[in-house]
Amino acid sequence: MQTQKAIQVEQHLDLNEIEHHLKGVEYSILAQPSVRDDSPASIHFTIFLNTQEPLPDEVKDAVFEKFCSQYGIRNVIDLIAGIDTVAFAKTGHDTPMPMHLYKKEHQKIANIPMYIFDFEADADQFNEVRNKGLTGWSYSYA
Repeated sequence: MQTQKAIQVEQHLDLNEIEHHLKGVEYSILAQPSVRDDSPASIHFTIFLNTQEPLPDEVKDAVFEKFCSQYGIRNVIDLIAGIDTVAFAKTGHDTPMPMHLYKKEHQKIANIPMYIFDFEADADQFNEVRNKGLTGWSYSYA
């Protein structure tokens, strides 16, 4: 796999920009190469649902299975699901990059709570991530 240059963050969206950006967004999905040397999975995924409401277990499981089926995701490991803080960064790309803020030192960046699924897995899609080491994200609009 080729080594790629890191995505350069130009600036983070402020709270008003985040609110405006998320109007009409159902979810976003971020896929990047796994950074763990010992991981049996090749891709690190974060799915960001545009909700701040906790999901009951049966709903959470059904939603996650839908994503796995839709994107050909398999061999899931280290799944974390729940409400957590999310920021958005302007980069050289068309849409802001969603960022799961799991480190305490990142909490000073403007953020909102969102329901996330964070995990590693393999997938039938996302060839650019698996074969070229690229990071990418996309949005689904309601």
